[in-house]
Amino acid sequence: MSKQNIIICSDLRYDLEKVISSHKYDKLFILTDNNTFCNCLPAIESITPIQNATHITIGAGDINKTLDTLSQVWLKLSQNGATRHSLMINLGGGMVTDLGGFAAATFKRGISFINIPTTLLSMVDAAVGGKTGINFNGLKNEIGSFAPASEVIIDSEFLKTSDYENLMSGYAEMLKHGLISTTENWKELIKFDFDNDIDYKSLQSIIGKSVAIKENIVEQDPCEKGIRKALNLGHTIGHALESFALKSEHPSLHGYAVAWGIVCELYLSHVKSGFPKEILRQTVAFIKEHYGILNFSCKNYDELYELMTHDKKNESSSSVNFTLLSDIGKININQTASKEDIFESLDFYCETMG
Repeated sequence: MSKQNIIICSDLRYDLEKVISSHKYDKLFILTDNNTFCNCLPAIESITPIQNATHITIGAGDINKTLDTLSQVWLKLSQNGATRHSLMINLGGGMVTDLGGFAAATFKRGISFINIPTTLLSMVDAAVGGKTGINFNGLKNEIGSFAPASEVIIDSEFLKTSDYENLMSGYAEMLKHGLISTTENWKELIKFDFDNDIDYKSLQSIIGKSVAIKENIVEQDPCEKGIRKALNLGHTIGHALESFALKSEHPSLHGYAVAWGIVCELYLSHVKSGFPKEILRQTVAFIKEHYGILNFSCKNYDELYELMTHDKKNESSSSVNFTLLSDIGKININQTASKEDIFESLDFYCETMG
């Protein structure tokens, strides 16, 4: 898998025009959702290549990350004469970059694409690393492929239009990156001030650090055979909670589910790998303060466990695979936990977060 060119930019229009001009393409397409069409496209629409692009707009939100929406994008590409030499720009959050990347990776067996993430979650997670896909059969990212964008252009100016919940959703992935890297990074993250005027210059700096952590891991293991599994911290239980919330028709933002999953999986890390109790306490306190709680009870444990058994990271259908930590930056991949251990972690969640 080819390496992505990550651009932490200070002049979006200049950087984007330079990137587009570096590509040889016959037709340019730009994918947005209903929100980014209105709120983000104006930031780049004055660029000459964008003025000549064919626009494809899809519904906003994870509810639209479906095979039907993917088919609509393929159809628009086909109807407007896209070839394997065309170029697509995905302008949006994680849903747009995931679905758009998969559409580009599969149309004509693959066309080049550029990601311009507009949410914090997509900047530090979805738009980088080369994972693309859609939800299917009630499961998160069940269908997809490894297909990196040729460039990812990151500009924190887009975050000034983001609401608090979407900022915190992305920040959960950054917190995960802190936990799998260094104590200094983790401390910086749990001390960042969201209660007063946000310092976007400082935020862009720590976004750059977070992306570098992920890219370093992806470069070592692009197709998730080994150390890239470190990036799954919080996601085994988090994806189950996210799917549970979606099925109950009260969907949660991805990062919130990851944050709740981190609570459970750090507890498993403490019990099974000796993760320090004080770091567990501080991290759980940060998550409780900023993410609230997804309400479920022990009556839902079996359903949640069943969702975990479908996780793509599992080595077999009879065990659930986790990434656990023995300390910050000390990563133990390919760990398993019994059903009783998992239920105990859900008990811990309910008791500490409630």
